[in-house]
Amino acid sequence: MATPYTPTVQGTGIRATIQRFGGHLAGMIMPNIGAFIAWGLITALFIPTGWLPNETLAALVGPIITTLLPILIGYTGGRMVHGQRGAVVGAVATMGVVVGADIPMFLGAMIIGPLAAYVIKLVDNFTQQRTRAGFEMLVDNFTAGIVGGGMAIFGLWGVGPIVKVVTDAAGEAVEYLVGHSLLPLASVLIEPAKVLFLNNAINHGVLGPLGVAEAVKSGQSILFMLESNPGPGLGLLIAYMLFGPRSLRPSTPPAMIIHFLGGIHEIYFPYVLMKPRLILAVIAGGASGILTFLVTGAGLVATPSPGSIFAYLAVTPKGGWFGVILGIIVATAVSFIVASALLGFGRGSNDEETPSTEPAAQEA
Repeated sequence: MATPYTPTVQGTGIRATIQRFGGHLAGMIMPNIGAFIAWGLITALFIPTGWLPNETLAALVGPIITTLLPILIGYTGGRMVHGQRGAVVGAVATMGVVVGADIPMFLGAMIIGPLAAYVIKLVDNFTQQRTRAGFEMLVDNFTAGIVGGGMAIFGLWGVGPIVKVVTDAAGEAVEYLVGHSLLPLASVLIEPAKVLFLNNAINHGVLGPLGVAEAVKSGQSILFMLESNPGPGLGLLIAYMLFGPRSLRPSTPPAMIIHFLGGIHEIYFPYVLMKPRLILAVIAGGASGILTFLVTGAGLVATPSPGSIFAYLAVTPKGGWFGVILGIIVATAVSFIVASALLGFGRGSNDEETPSTEPAAQEA
């Protein structure tokens, strides 16, 4: 499953296994970054709180994030496993998890796409030597259709509910920490959940309603800021730009613009998936930002949507600028320092975990 975005990692230890797994996840996302940027631009421009609100064009936002992006991820994951046939079957199977969920099913797509491709790969290995000459196309088309349809049903009834359970469990855990005044520790759950594309479920499904209830009583709430702080992601991207693999550094400036100014946090998730140890950086950044918000008594009057610096300032109560801005700056600085250290401050950036350029067909 080698791709231009999958690090070449030697060894069989736990660290190498995690790095290899993260590389495969990133390999499903990075080729589709252009689609994420397109969605981010449309969202930042045309939603009601965007720069150029337009109801007609804003109608693109929902279908792109709930349908197009998961299908692209499932398609790419399937292609990594079994070429074009795996890509097609992976895309069909992804429709199952898309239809069966009311949240963007990125995590489900990363599961069902490669799994469906692996199943059709096994089927092809079985039928290849047993198909008579002249019947190859017939057998190939029907096996792909049967496997794709079957895996779509499995995604609808199997994978989708499992992802929903994971999402609900993450939300309940965050709610517990909030209810027991352990807000900085919430980052230990929120940041990994975000990287697995459960950010909207956590923010709008758990923190948003709790924050609204608190804001009604006190006029503001810190709960609106736990997941939406753009600081941790910005610090990570700056570290990548300065100390990350040289082949990836040119991609970080536009990602920073989309993330910090546009508020589309999904843009930085693949950078964490490529090097899973960097999750520690965004956890540290998120926790330090939350602690700063607590110390300064910062809060927002509503959910910043999308989570850009402009949306933050727009929902900051009068006189609350200092705590809000300081929390973002602290989160950015801490995330940057930790991520830079984890990246070795650029040492070996030319050689360490250099992306493989071998075609997938050559991978055993």
